[in-house]
Amino acid sequence: MKTLKDKIKLLALAVPAYAQDIEFGAGQDFEGLEALTAGGIVSGAISLIMLVVALIFFFMLVWGGLRWVMSQGDKTNVENARNQITNALIGLAIVFAAWAIMKLIEILFGISILGGLTIPTFNP
Repeated sequence: MKTLKDKIKLLALAVPAYAQDIEFGAGQDFEGLEALTAGGIVSGAISLIMLVVALIFFFMLVWGGLRWVMSQGDKTNVENARNQITNALIGLAIVFAAWAIMKLIEILFGISILGGLTIPTFNP
């Protein structure tokens, strides 16, 4: 049995390795980086941060609602859940007010702060 294992090991070593031939053209793989600017990076970072913060506040709102439902009438748990819901709504209002201010600056001064961040609509 030991010789069979040794033969399998030798057979595994004898199998040829096939490597994929990859040709890297000069600048072909990085064409999208030519249009990248510092302003674009900052704009993308601001959009990402606003999206993450809005999602965090939304999930805080949902979790506060679940805590209220699961409080079983306990006054302290209901009050804590209500405070969490209030704080989440205030946070969402601040995020959307910041978004509205940035859109206003973009319209008035022509400075694109948010890049491609748009509110989805039903119109195609």
